[in-house]
Amino acid sequence: MTDPVAPSLSALKAADEAAASHRPVAGKDAAKAAKSFEAMMLGQALEAMFEGVPTDGAFGGGFAEEVYRGMMLEAVATSIADSGRFGIATNVRAQIDSYLRAKEG
Repeated sequence: MTDPVAPSLSALKAADEAAASHRPVAGKDAAKAAKSFEAMMLGQALEAMFEGVPTDGAFGGGFAEEVYRGMMLEAVATSIADSGRFGIATNVRAQIDSYLRAKEG
């Protein structure tokens, strides 16, 4: 299985670079970080949902499904996050914007 934290690595990298240069994550970076966070959260939820689903049987994928399930769930989570209909990224972005406004003023 893939690492459930992998989708958020790009968001962490953007945050680390922002911290290193002493500039806040804003604009496009904030939107990207919020969407990556949403994909990570959805990926973890999907992992929990599929944890007990057997990979054997007439329509199961067997060992290959076990190996690639994490990648499939990551792709599904990213697709859901990209649709913008779940709402986590919108709320996270609003919190980032609120924090940045409070920090400025």
